[in-house]
Amino acid sequence: MTTQEKETNAEINKFVASIGTTLDRFISQRQQEFPYAKGELSQILRDIGLAAKVVNKAIMGSGLIGIEGPAGERNVQGEDQQKLDVVANVRFIRALTRGQEVCAIISEEDEEMIDTDNHDAKYIVAMDPLDGSSNIDANIPVGTIFSIYRRKSPVGTPPTAEDVLQKGANQVAGGYILYGSSMILTYTTGYGVNGFTYDHTIGEFILSYPDMKVKELGAIFSYNEGNYNDFSEGTKSYLTYCRNQKYTARYVGSLVADFHRNLLKGGIFFYPATSKSPNGKLRLLYECNSLAFVIEQAGGKATDGKRRILDIEPHNIHQRSPLIIGSPAMVDDVMQFIKNEQFQ
Repeated sequence: MTTQEKETNAEINKFVASIGTTLDRFISQRQQEFPYAKGELSQILRDIGLAAKVVNKAIMGSGLIGIEGPAGERNVQGEDQQKLDVVANVRFIRALTRGQEVCAIISEEDEEMIDTDNHDAKYIVAMDPLDGSSNIDANIPVGTIFSIYRRKSPVGTPPTAEDVLQKGANQVAGGYILYGSSMILTYTTGYGVNGFTYDHTIGEFILSYPDMKVKELGAIFSYNEGNYNDFSEGTKSYLTYCRNQKYTARYVGSLVADFHRNLLKGGIFFYPATSKSPNGKLRLLYECNSLAFVIEQAGGKATDGKRRILDIEPHNIHQRSPLIIGSPAMVDDVMQFIKNEQFQ
């Protein structure tokens, strides 16, 4: 073979090399893990991926199409809605409803449970359509958080409160989408955690982070310094310990971004109970539960300071909870400081 022929073959090989495993193919290959499902769960994950692509397009072009900034209303949480909050909420609800595999949805942006009229569907989705949306104007990464549950009420009937008020341990899937320098969809179905990066040139999510594991002991601690004076003495003592250990403080203020970084590099994120918010700030059903499911499948831990997040029985769809989540040794350390405080 001549030198020119070798160069020609090398050039061709660059264009015919494998692109990797797509999200759709990966889902299909893992379908056997769910003998009770007949493709419905896979369809929901595809619908979430489709909505994410549409939302990502809106985020990427937000500064050019005039969709940045507040929408002029407050959501059920009493927080100012951003225009993109509304857009993301509509896109995900529409994709999940038209996919016909979800009978009910609960969203941070809607006060009540949404009945999709797909009463033959077997699944429930809880979601924060666009977490950290107030950061978009500053070009800070934002995300979507989702949980999937099997319904408890009989198939063919309207969904009930019992269907949506399930503890996190009942999740059949959970994950998040990070919209940043690249779009990454990370999820678990209880068989490990896998992350997919969106390749906009072919319009597909490609497996980029297989079988993700968090470090046993990280070196990053993430919290809102502005809340320090409202923390318990045990929490303050732990922060002093982190500084003495020369851990690195990193806090974006966007839950998905902070969580994703710590998952990859090892660390702990906490938004604990404070004197002003004794019940915590983050929402249990569509923020804490999903990320707790992911971190546990990656070898980490998640607690509210007293108990495992996934064991908490919810009583309200917008119930709030403290959250301490990340590398297992670091979560254990926090818990020990909290326990020591109680015995002083």
